[in-house]
Amino acid sequence: MVMVELYAPLAYHDMTDEERNSCCNGCGAAGKGYLVPDTFYGLSMSEACNIHDWQYAHGSTIADKEEADRIFLNNCLRLINDGTKWLRWLRRRRALKYYWVVKHFGGSAFWAGKQ
Repeated sequence: MVMVELYAPLAYHDMTDEERNSCCNGCGAAGKGYLVPDTFYGLSMSEACNIHDWQYAHGSTIADKEEADRIFLNNCLRLINDGTKWLRWLRRRRALKYYWVVKHFGGSAFWAGKQ
């Protein structure tokens, strides 16, 4: 099986482990990730969530937030389309729920620590 390529800004790939640990924690809020699974019916979404975390940490405008949310959904769908065919509809449904939540309720996470 070929690893699916996810979209991420070039700077995401250039970050150090220390930088990654400071802003990327998988799916869900830091310290509360147990409330939001990193998997969609057994398929890991951790990297899509980490890219989204990085974009939230480095974004500075509402357009940056909107782009991060769209890229998150796109990356989730790429992972889902590469996974088991018979679970796709369930996983897509979950991806759309996660997207809806970050789109409508992710503002506080995006703006945290910014002026």
